Amino acid sequence: MNISEQLQRLERDYINLANERLGAKAIYSTDEFFGAMQRMLNPAEPVFLPDEFDDHGKWMDGWETRRRRGGGHDECIARLGVPGLIRAVNIDTRHFTGNYPPQASLEACYSEQAPDQGARWTEIIPVSPLQGDSHNLFDVKNAQIWNHLRLKIYPDGGVARLRVYGYAYRDWSKVSGSQLLDLAAVENGGRAVLCNDEHFGAMGNIIMPGKGINMGDGWETHAGASRATTGWCCNWATSRSSTASAWTPPSSKATTRTESAWTPPACPPPLRRTRRRKTSPPSAS
Repeated sequence: MNISEQLQRLERDYINLANERLGAKAIYSTDEFFGAMQRMLNPAEPVFLPDEFDDHGKWMDGWETRRRRGGGHDECIARLGVPGLIRAVNIDTRHFTGNYPPQASLEACYSEQAPDQGARWTEIIPVSPLQGDSHNLFDVKNAQIWNHLRLKIYPDGGVARLRVYGYAYRDWSKVSGSQLLDLAAVENGGRAVLCNDEHFGAMGNIIMPGKGINMGDGWETHAGASRATTGWCCNWATSRSSTASAWTPPSSKATTRTESAWTPPACPPPLRRTRRRKTSPPSAS
């Protein structure tokens, strides 16, 4: 499976928990002199503008730090848009050719507030080599629910995008039984899993929070030669009973921690399209 096919599978099977549109936010970094840390969470593809400069030099579409002369490393802490189970991560260094970090690692924690010095971090991706101007994909085997990540780059450099693929988690024990909810919404565990066409717009757009930004921010099929074909999309929504009381958040402090895991509900089988049998009209008597 080539890199393009792997990315398509990740986009199809999971959601990006670090999507800025879901509320993901970069809350701390050791340095962002050349590029703001929040740019890593932009859902749009990174771009390279040859003639774009700012007060600090060449403008780059990503998080970029200064060269470190005294050793050490740079790091950035981001709050995920929704808590979730992480299955894969893409540390995207596209357009960073000579100024990308040679290595990176990723840690996670669960904290109701912004993590402080006492937060307990768990390494989910060990120190690993990165390639410049590339998608750097990593599988994550940890079965815990997380809501904060700490990306460490060694020693410095630029990262265009941070994509965190997994399943959104909602703690239903904190939701009133009389509260009206959109069970198809991404933030409540919904996920678009199947459609027959998404030529102009991805199916996952229809369950994102808020109003659509423009016409392209939705699910749109191509206009075929015949309008006889109907577009269809299958949306999977987790039910209240499937996730209630299934997981206890671990403490972010360095204390005894609950090691219970959460498993998302199984994805429904693909829809089978059946062809109607043609029948002849009754003959005139």
